[in-house]
Amino acid sequence: MTEGTIWKQILNFALPLLIGNIFQQFYNTVDSIVVGNFVSTEALAAVGSTGPIINTLIGIFMGLSTGATVIISQFFGARDENAVHRAVSTTILMTFALGIICTGIGVAFVPFMLRFMDTPENVIPEATIYLRIYFGGILTLMLYNMGSGILRAVGDSRRPLYFLIFSACTNVVLDLLFVLVFGMGVDGVALATVIAQLLSAILVLFVLTRSYACYRLVWSHMKIDWQILKKIFAIGFPAAVQSAITSFSNVFVQSYINHFGSACMAGYTSYSKIDQFVMLPMQSISQASTTFVGQNLGADQLERSKKGVTTSVLIAVGITAFLTILLNIFARPLLTMFSQEADVLVYGVQFIRVMSPFYVLCVLNQIYAGALRGAGDSQVPMFIMLGSFVVFRQIYLFVGTKIFPESLTFVAMGYPAGWILCSALEFIYYKHGRWEKNYQKIRNLRKEPEKAK
Repeated sequence: MTEGTIWKQILNFALPLLIGNIFQQFYNTVDSIVVGNFVSTEALAAVGSTGPIINTLIGIFMGLSTGATVIISQFFGARDENAVHRAVSTTILMTFALGIICTGIGVAFVPFMLRFMDTPENVIPEATIYLRIYFGGILTLMLYNMGSGILRAVGDSRRPLYFLIFSACTNVVLDLLFVLVFGMGVDGVALATVIAQLLSAILVLFVLTRSYACYRLVWSHMKIDWQILKKIFAIGFPAAVQSAITSFSNVFVQSYINHFGSACMAGYTSYSKIDQFVMLPMQSISQASTTFVGQNLGADQLERSKKGVTTSVLIAVGITAFLTILLNIFARPLLTMFSQEADVLVYGVQFIRVMSPFYVLCVLNQIYAGALRGAGDSQVPMFIMLGSFVVFRQIYLFVGTKIFPESLTFVAMGYPAGWILCSALEFIYYKHGRWEKNYQKIRNLRKEPEKAK
């Protein structure tokens, strides 16, 4: 990504990511569609209400994976093959350790988290089953995502896509098999998800093992390079804290939604699944901008990096605006994929009408945060997002619900309010230019392992 037409490079890199992210969303979305149509409204509410809990633990890992991706992409951009090899080995071993920890924490704290969210009693049993099975197989999800991150860091976003398509299709087949043929409920869709994730993890690890490039995974030579691990944590830990706390704050938001009952929970679940698909293009372009900036700064091409960020913003704004218009036109038909119940549809449409007009504003915080992380400046985006998505949003909801205790619209506006503040602050910080000075420090990271020798 250090040469060629910028917009083509970004789109060529982001498109496989987008398709991959779409299929990634199919895992939980198909679960919701199947249980919403063939099990019950309570089952749909159960699957949907587990999202903030799952994302809290996954967020920690994905933040750290961002650090690994940045380090590997910069080593790769600098043509330091030995450093790439050591970084890959360190990253995979870190993933195994974190996967075991997340499994234990996730399974143990399921009942507490559901009670903490004020989950209705009629939803708790099925939500507990779904979460425990999901967390039992979370290591496979982590291995796939980290392995895919390694491949993307070196410019290969196609093979992870092929593997994900295969496993997502497998998940659909298993969902229908377990629910319609074997008569299972949320346990069936959770088990189908774990099996599908396992297949994708096996495939991506197979590619890394069989490769002859510098990112090859040699199991007999696996060891942790503590200098590289330190650098991964230096960049990834702030992103991990930000992602985990932001996800955990959504537990509080979910509790406000749970207050309105299982029909509202199901309506919000239906909306959120559609919402996630609309957000995917900007998120995929943000991921592309992280790698683009990382590789170009590794090759000492600052101006090209900045042009790539501007191009990413323009592309993402155009796509997001177009999708928002389509979403509002086809709101009700889209929601009927998840449930036919009138109350659920009314709530779902309400969420779409209130929140979707603000999607375009999310582009700025997504793209600029991704670019800053690619430059190794992850602490400031962390503080901005925590301040906007956690502190400000919780104050908004706590104070506002005292004034408007029965206003669902006010609760729904908690998300756009945070987006507006975050985008404004990210834009101001990026234009301030401090990150341009900080990137000089990142240039020296690849030299330190050599000095240590």
